[in-house]
Amino acid sequence: MAVETDVLDELRRLRTRVPGLAGSLAATVDGLVLAHDVPRTDPEGLAALTAAALGVAHRMTDAAGRGSFRELLVRGAHGYIATYAAGTTAVLTLLADDRVNVGRLHLEGRRGGARIAELVDARIGPGGGRHADRPATREEAQDPADRSRPIGTLPVRTPQRPAHRPGG
Repeated sequence: MAVETDVLDELRRLRTRVPGLAGSLAATVDGLVLAHDVPRTDPEGLAALTAAALGVAHRMTDAAGRGSFRELLVRGAHGYIATYAAGTTAVLTLLADDRVNVGRLHLEGRRGGARIAELVDARIGPGGGRHADRPATREEAQDPADRSRPIGTLPVRTPQRPAHRPGG
């Protein structure tokens, strides 16, 4: 897969540009690994967790009226996990030591995300993710500037009736 090789090259260049960068992963917004350089870490698990965190980040930016997702930073006792938008179909997650220059991490992470977006869009096409062929829901089609929708509203799920009756 040509896009994997190009993205992996970008991940390796990031490691040389950011002292203290311990690993990097590019994945689809659905949690599928595009390329990774994450020693001692399960890339599939990290991609799945990135997708979950991305979902929460999208909800938070929407609920707070802060526009579309750009980046997420988590600080742990031993370092940072930074996730950056890489176009509409991919994300870049960086693992950094606790002594990393966070400003440098953000600068290079944003640049790397933009570069990965170019690579993915050139090979796969924008909106080429798993949900690209699904029609937009009425909520997604709304003008993002429409503030009449209550902040933080969640869709309501109606439980299905079981196909069989227990004990029957």
